[in-house]
Amino acid sequence: MNFKSIYFIGAGGIGMSALERYFLSKGYIVAGYDRTSCPLTEKLRAEGADIHYEDNPDLIPAACRDKEHTLVVYTPAIPQDHKELNYFKANGFELQKRAQLLGTLTRSMRGLCVAGTHGKTTTTAMTAHLLHQSHVGCNAFLGGITKNYGTNYLLNAQSDFVVIEADEFDRSFHHLRPYASVITATDADHLDIYGTEEAYLESFAHYSSLIRPEGALVVHRGLKMKERLQEGVRRYDYSREAGDFHAENVRIGGGRIVFDLVSPIEPIKDVELGVPVSVNIENGIAAMALAQLAGAGAGEIRQAMATFSGVDRRFDFKLKTDRIVFLSDYAHHPAEIRQSILSIREVFAGRKISAIFQPHLYTRTRDFYKDFADSLSLLDEVLLTEIYPAREKPIPGVTSQIIFDCLRPDMKKRIVEKKNLPAIIKNEDFDVLILLGAGDVDDYAPLFTEILKEKYLANQ
Repeated sequence: MNFKSIYFIGAGGIGMSALERYFLSKGYIVAGYDRTSCPLTEKLRAEGADIHYEDNPDLIPAACRDKEHTLVVYTPAIPQDHKELNYFKANGFELQKRAQLLGTLTRSMRGLCVAGTHGKTTTTAMTAHLLHQSHVGCNAFLGGITKNYGTNYLLNAQSDFVVIEADEFDRSFHHLRPYASVITATDADHLDIYGTEEAYLESFAHYSSLIRPEGALVVHRGLKMKERLQEGVRRYDYSREAGDFHAENVRIGGGRIVFDLVSPIEPIKDVELGVPVSVNIENGIAAMALAQLAGAGAGEIRQAMATFSGVDRRFDFKLKTDRIVFLSDYAHHPAEIRQSILSIREVFAGRKISAIFQPHLYTRTRDFYKDFADSLSLLDEVLLTEIYPAREKPIPGVTSQIIFDCLRPDMKKRIVEKKNLPAIIKNEDFDVLILLGAGDVDDYAPLFTEILKEKYLANQ
């Protein structure tokens, strides 16, 4: 790259921030805009990025006004009337979407990519941890903050592997050129972009065709469209109970999950999950498959699996005692929510499971409200908040009420305002409580944790 400075529009996004850290480490001038300040943008500023929070071309630093030496990177969520984006367009700057820049990295290194409707972030972070702890090493651009490293980015100048979360939103993953890829799931999502489930599935088929000829594809056995995926590479399948990679001798109890990995490369006995929820059995199998394809050894993998601490907002346990369990989970698609609840039920069998769920996006709620209700009906109790709009405008008739109306009739349920949640947590009784969703309800997690500690643990 012949650029000296990189300007990021949407600088506070989790994926964008990983790229910012990469280019800061390489000595580039890094600057950008985001709508609001957050802990992530403040960390980036402390690390040397020049970030501001007003859409105003006058605030673009002088170093980023040289179009010959400045690359502008933006996310597909940025509106077309964005003033700074249009300034760069009007003045002939080179613009790339974040995914295009990641694609460039997968051409210069061997990309280990994880795609799928759900499970991407945990599986990607797990893969990065396994390789980082092995002799192989890796670079990584993650979709969440890992608890092991406190970051969404890993750098290893000696390794030519790069671990990347392959995002299907806006067909972003079509810019990648993976060496090897896992596809975890293809449950339809982002129908505001794709229009139909068929178009969504076809997008994954095209993605699979981008894998390098010398590479490999590892797919979940349950995929709807696996027969359409690329056949011209080494091909494996996986699941919890069957496939080229699968688990045997699964032992769940006492807050631990241990199993044996069956693998065509090298079996691994007594794999223990550092985050013991049953959905991580499959996530772990996929991650171990990628790590083995990259050359990590069985002993290295076994040790690293036990030390994987998880990702913020992915089965993120805040409290775990005999009296109260409280966790936050990013699940925001019906299939993710179902998997999340079933995993919690398996680990905490016989306990009352309650959830606070904040729907994410009007379009997703409109398209899947019945599926959301089916999944949430697996709970004993659900509190529904208002929809988190993110990038969208309200849609008439689309509110949390349409999910509520389809919930199991005999379950405990209600619609609540976010502002009333602290009082509810303080005054009502809970056993296992999950905070579900991809919106801003997780901002309440620290407060809820303190309330629950005071309520249940203060006198212990």
